[in-house]
Amino acid sequence: MIKSDHPENMNLFSLMTLQGQVERVTYVNDETNYTVLKLKVKGARDLVTVVGSLAAVTPGEILQLTGTWSQHSKFGEQFNVKDYRSIVPAEAGGIEKYLGSGLVKGIGPVMAKRIVTVFGADTLKIIEESPEKLFSVAGIGRKRVGLISQAWQEQKEIREMMIFLQGHGVSTVYAVRIFKRYGREAIDVVTANPYRLAEDIFGIGFITADKIAANMGIPKDSQARCQAGLLYVLKERGDDGHVYYPEDQLLEETRELLDIPLERIAEALLARLATGDVAAEEKIVPQVHNGRPVGRPIYLAKLYAAERNAASRLSDLAYYPSGAGRINAETALAWVAQEMGLTLALKQAEAIKAALNRKVMVITGGPGTGKTTIVRAILRIFERRGCSVLLAAPTGRAAKRLSESCGCPAKTIHRLLEFSPKDRQFKKNEEHPLNVDVIIVDEASMIDIALMNSLVRAIPLSGSIILVGDVDQLPSVGPGNVLKDVIYSHRFPVVRLNQIFRQAESSLIVVNAHLINRGEFPVIDVPEGKLTDFYFIEQEDPAKVISTILKLLMERIPQRFGFDPVEDVQVLTPMHKGLIGAGNLNQTIQTALNPQGDQVIRGGRVYRVGDKVMQIRNNYDKDVFNGDMGRISHVDLESAEITVNFEGREVNYEFGEIDELILAYAVSVHKAQGSEYPAVIIPVMTQHYVLLQRNLLYTAITRGKKLVVTIGTKKALWLAIKNNQTRRRHTLLSERLISLKRGELS
Repeated sequence: MIKSDHPENMNLFSLMTLQGQVERVTYVNDETNYTVLKLKVKGARDLVTVVGSLAAVTPGEILQLTGTWSQHSKFGEQFNVKDYRSIVPAEAGGIEKYLGSGLVKGIGPVMAKRIVTVFGADTLKIIEESPEKLFSVAGIGRKRVGLISQAWQEQKEIREMMIFLQGHGVSTVYAVRIFKRYGREAIDVVTANPYRLAEDIFGIGFITADKIAANMGIPKDSQARCQAGLLYVLKERGDDGHVYYPEDQLLEETRELLDIPLERIAEALLARLATGDVAAEEKIVPQVHNGRPVGRPIYLAKLYAAERNAASRLSDLAYYPSGAGRINAETALAWVAQEMGLTLALKQAEAIKAALNRKVMVITGGPGTGKTTIVRAILRIFERRGCSVLLAAPTGRAAKRLSESCGCPAKTIHRLLEFSPKDRQFKKNEEHPLNVDVIIVDEASMIDIALMNSLVRAIPLSGSIILVGDVDQLPSVGPGNVLKDVIYSHRFPVVRLNQIFRQAESSLIVVNAHLINRGEFPVIDVPEGKLTDFYFIEQEDPAKVISTILKLLMERIPQRFGFDPVEDVQVLTPMHKGLIGAGNLNQTIQTALNPQGDQVIRGGRVYRVGDKVMQIRNNYDKDVFNGDMGRISHVDLESAEITVNFEGREVNYEFGEIDELILAYAVSVHKAQGSEYPAVIIPVMTQHYVLLQRNLLYTAITRGKKLVVTIGTKKALWLAIKNNQTRRRHTLLSERLISLKRGELS
């Protein structure tokens, strides 16, 4: 290898070593860790452009890079990294930038400058060996010295973990999480059984753990690997929405993943069944699925329990006497119609009657069909009766909308059930039920089987549950298809609303949503200059689609409709990857709408004050949940925290927790379920072919309250509309409900 102080004079393609200080990070791909940064190299006239896979790199850091030079047609000379390692800076300027980046809790840019001014190049040695000398720096007291000393020690150990991961070809972005989970035993724990990472650490899956295991020499056919691979496939299928997976398919897919004999996988399944991590359904075995025979249903244990318990509890609720007593439906209908000034349609009256005297029921229908009117009427009747009624929805936005439309408080299901961080479970359950006679749950299509189980367990047997939702929308992000399964079981009354009411007929959003849901092409020809609420912009060039989205956000929508481009407008896309995927759109929109301000770069993403972000996992300790949206209100490099404002409530995240957040200028349609936005922009391109489905397009359009703009091609629209062959999820909730009615299950 060649060492050079003058990189601009090097021959292209010769493998060499380059050392310098990170000046700034200009681009990071959060999926691949592909990074573009500017490096300050001693002796070079200009900053050096470095490209390659570099995880969690911090400005001020000294990097020793191994790679080759190349000439990019657009960006000029670049250094392509093959391997790298981080070196603690030795000069005062580099140390100041290094410490001021938020790397060490308790030291921000201002404090870093003060410390380095006093100690110069000896700063890191002082922090390491003689932290008490920091008292001589203005503004540093005993508490801060202790904080800095502890943070420095932790940072050292995290660095060791990063070097360990890097040595095994794994992204170092997870080092903080691993250290927090296992402490100083982290490397020992991971070395003993790397597959623990897949089960214990958010963001790390089997593939990452398997890479470490392979580098450690763990045999391909080891039982640890077989069992971990089996669980991985089951969890992946759960992420696809399946509650169980057929045994034959599970074994075959695991065999393909691990590339080992099927007999070893079968042994692993028996072992997992014996430990109770996995369960098999023996009584109900579906004969076919999507036209093909299937094997014995295999579940993750928690999903098996959830499905069985949810079915049993719903059945019990339906038969137990009501705490509200019998209500004369005809009298109640006449009273509420007069009280609210309503002329009820036949289906609306039918829904209200069923809700008054049946313990479990479903109201389903598309936009503009009167679901909200029905809920308000039911609420008024039960309140008049003196009953306790609770309103709930799966997401914060849906709960807020329900509350506003009904004029009384509504909560998310998670908050209604009161999670206990101490016990790591909901406080409300069979032993401590909700104090309620009737619970009305909106956006019920979003409820997965685990949440449904938790909810029905907490309803007293005397209570009633009314599920309200649109069964034609996408199913839940989590495993299951609860609303559809409850409907298809034919165990409970279901009222399907299909009449669009007069006030909604003037909305092209409503009209087109129903056309699409019927498999018909939407109305897209709007007279030039006329204001409406639905537009189609024809464009087949992906690059021009992006520029059109930016123009809509920055000029046309704010000027013409008065919507704020960040608060009021949401870009919805079918997928995450690709040029028009959420990942690239977010970085592009962030650069356009929020290009500067206090920021931190962590885990391949830039987080900047003012950014719109979304929580991507349930965090009960912080009381924020998957799908919650907020705005970054503060970045504090000194405390190594960012603050996110979730609709008036401020939540702090340590830098090591930031990977729970993603930019949310653009989100997938799945992530937007349960939310409504004043305006939505939806790219619909043939590049999205795999995900172009009728229920996805229908769901996206119904997220827009006042304005929907679709951009793409008519061909892509037709592809989505005509594709109604949505993949059926592997669930047995419907079959369980039917079997319980027949007394076939104990």
